[in-house]
Amino acid sequence: MAPATAPSARPRDAQATKALLLTAATEEFAEYGLAGARIDRIAERAGANKRLLYMYFGDKDRLFDAVLTHQIDAVMEAVPLEDGDLCAFAAARFDYVLANPKVGRLATWRALERAEPTEAERTSFKERVASVAAAQKAGRIRSDIPAHDLFAIVLRMTESWLSAPSALKAAAGGNPMSPRRLREHRAALLAAARRLTEP
Repeated sequence: MAPATAPSARPRDAQATKALLLTAATEEFAEYGLAGARIDRIAERAGANKRLLYMYFGDKDRLFDAVLTHQIDAVMEAVPLEDGDLCAFAAARFDYVLANPKVGRLATWRALERAEPTEAERTSFKERVASVAAAQKAGRIRSDIPAHDLFAIVLRMTESWLSAPSALKAAAGGNPMSPRRLREHRAALLAAARRLTEP
């Protein structure tokens, strides 16, 4: 008869292995995209047998979907849009993308390699737009721009410097990613978001 602890030990090991594979896959997809990613490399990065990857996630496409869903969940938790406060959202998202550069790289690969959004993506954006619409209805932010347009504009503003062309960054002079330059841009971002969204 197996020890009483055996059944509970197995799921913990499985969860740990899945987490390692997901982390390794995130690194791989951020670096190489969906087409360039290799299952062998992901398994090697995770220190796991690639058969486990297929067992837990299916194929490479579904693994990519799992990575995207995991990233969406992380962003939704770290960057809330409470009461439709787009200024607070802009600051939090700028900080998050700056601290997590893989997010931007994954989003770029996703846009290049996937035409259709996942259900997780659809749901996350529906929630964001609904929050903006509710704030507009309550008079907290301007309502003359449709909620989805206003959110889309602020969303892109949060990456305006981080994804700016290198020539534009060079035109600013100095190190474009220095703490001082990033503070200056963050302040400009918040000022622009405030002016754009105020009722």
